[in-house]
Amino acid sequence: MSADIAKLRGSIPPLITPFRNGDVDYEAYAGLVDFQIKQGSHGLLVNGTTSEPSTLTVAERNRAVDVAINTNAGRLPVVAATGSQSLAETKVLTSHAAAAGVDALLIVTPYYIRPPQRGIIEYYVEVTRGINVPWMIYHIPGRASVSVTLDTVKELKDRSSTFVGMKHAVNDLGFVSECLDAFPEYLVFVGLEELSFPEMAIGAVGLMNAVGNLRPDLLAEMCQAVWDNDLAKGRGLHQRLLEINQAVFYDTNPIPIKYMMKRLGIIPENEHRLPMSPATPELETRLDGVLERAGLL
Repeated sequence: MSADIAKLRGSIPPLITPFRNGDVDYEAYAGLVDFQIKQGSHGLLVNGTTSEPSTLTVAERNRAVDVAINTNAGRLPVVAATGSQSLAETKVLTSHAAAAGVDALLIVTPYYIRPPQRGIIEYYVEVTRGINVPWMIYHIPGRASVSVTLDTVKELKDRSSTFVGMKHAVNDLGFVSECLDAFPEYLVFVGLEELSFPEMAIGAVGLMNAVGNLRPDLLAEMCQAVWDNDLAKGRGLHQRLLEINQAVFYDTNPIPIKYMMKRLGIIPENEHRLPMSPATPELETRLDGVLERAGLL
């Protein structure tokens, strides 16, 4: 297991899902995989929040995994987000991703239902039973309406030999420090843009940030600066990315990201599926200003 997880580090952006006329544009998706590889990302995250997974069918999510695996062709580690609010659906997604050959699984806490901690523990144990692939909790209480506790992390560590860490998408550096203290080999990926540099400085191994769809090179560079102990360079990149990081949340993610990607020619359309909706004209103007000040237009 240690050999398997050693490559899980650095910037692993959650890819957006490109749509065309209501359908998933898998050709454009394959292009995004190549784009990430060429721009220096350290891995690929498929079906994360930024991909609008709740608007996708199980078959579409599974095909996205297959396209990523086939296009990547072993060049970078691939992480698949396989969580849902349904145990049965999560098991189907998880089994498919494991069989497809992903390097790790990211499983969100069951959202909407707001389960107790004991239910969360049993849910993860059941989903990952018989799956010999490293897996991580996706901790995003702002979306899921449920948090995990340190005691839950400790019990999962004891009960699941393939449990290796979490994507942490909440403004709580104290919890990260507590997890790393209790579980020194724990892998923490930053899932909140504004915490990228500070969280890596206290021990996170990498980033899983939506803004990586836009500037993969800068996020990879920030990771390298921390690994080189060049904190001055890391702080500089943190400040350089500040406004773009904030812009990701000018509206519900990935609405701003998709517009900025279209504006820069990374994707042909910034199409969404309902209830998501493209950027308004007012938001477009605001985001154009961000891109201009960043020197990207």
